[in-house]
Amino acid sequence: MFTGIIEEVGKILNVENIGGQKRLKVGAEIAIEGMQKGGSIAVNGTCTTATNIENGCFWFDLSSQTLSVTTFKNAKVGDFVNLERAVKVGERLSGHIVSGHIDFVGKFKSIKNVDNSAFLTFEVPDDKAKYFIDKGSVTIDGVSLTIAEKNGNEFVVCVIPHTLANTTFCRFEAGRDVNIEIDIIAKYVENFVVSHDNNSKITDNFLKENGFL
Repeated sequence: MFTGIIEEVGKILNVENIGGQKRLKVGAEIAIEGMQKGGSIAVNGTCTTATNIENGCFWFDLSSQTLSVTTFKNAKVGDFVNLERAVKVGERLSGHIVSGHIDFVGKFKSIKNVDNSAFLTFEVPDDKAKYFIDKGSVTIDGVSLTIAEKNGNEFVVCVIPHTLANTTFCRFEAGRDVNIEIDIIAKYVENFVVSHDNNSKITDNFLKENGFL
């Protein structure tokens, strides 16, 4: 499990294609401190397993399924990535509950600077828009964020200077694909509603009226 608080921005040093899978080598320092082979690390929000660790870098493999739902299918040497080690039991949960299981790829649309903050707009597929609400949580390329505004299949997040400077967001250009993880609570609520019997008082309208959908 992760929190969405980025510890370091790493850099892809090598990309190896292995059949329908990929093996990536990433340069890092802070994010591999105390790590052991087989440990979990979130790379742009994707939970990966460090298959090898050396001074200043680590390797991880990506399955064809992971490649199909993340931006890693287009990964290339020189790309910068957000890194976070798995949370330790007993630590403060500073962001929100992040599983590291990417749901789909969204798109960065624009950035607008207002006073001392940056407002970033993202676009998601029409059928995914229902999972996002004002003041709801979302994970974008591994970063825990709060939705400031939603309009159709687009939503806006407000980023403080520290977050902008210490993540890959400062390098974003319009049209960039991003990894998105839906708030895990929304997914469990939806599953409960869909699978529950028709006599339940918890309906889609009830959830919408109370801000869950």
